[in-house]
Amino acid sequence: MSDLRDLYQEVILDHNRSPRNFGALEDADAQADGHNPLCGDRLSVAVKLDDGVVTDLRFEGSGCAISKASASLMTEEVKGKTLDETLALFERFHKLVTAHSDSHVDGDTDLGKLAVFAGVRDYPARVKCAVLAWHTLRAAVDGHHDVVSTE
Repeated sequence: MSDLRDLYQEVILDHNRSPRNFGALEDADAQADGHNPLCGDRLSVAVKLDDGVVTDLRFEGSGCAISKASASLMTEEVKGKTLDETLALFERFHKLVTAHSDSHVDGDTDLGKLAVFAGVRDYPARVKCAVLAWHTLRAAVDGHHDVVSTE
């Protein structure tokens, strides 16, 4: 368990210090803003689509380490996926961070590096940090223009 916790911290800290796909996305096809009032996280997600495939995805904003790392890892995992694959990944990630620890999602190897967020479910306030970028991405591709809130 200690090794998993160390990996979790290492991946989170790496993506917090050096977020991937951070910055503006010119000519985005979809965009949404998100806010986690509890923690103060604020971010925008912009998506470029080509025939139903996410060809580029970027985020901007500020937040805690978990929020920023989740957004960074999300952008890496979603690029190149269809919208259906992206929404399926959203559902699997959401189950990972909210399911009871004895659930089958612990063994969901298809989540790749995202699996490090399994420990977040033990800290309900941090779950909102981890899912903010994902809910904001979903709002963007669904065409919602209201600010996404985790409350």
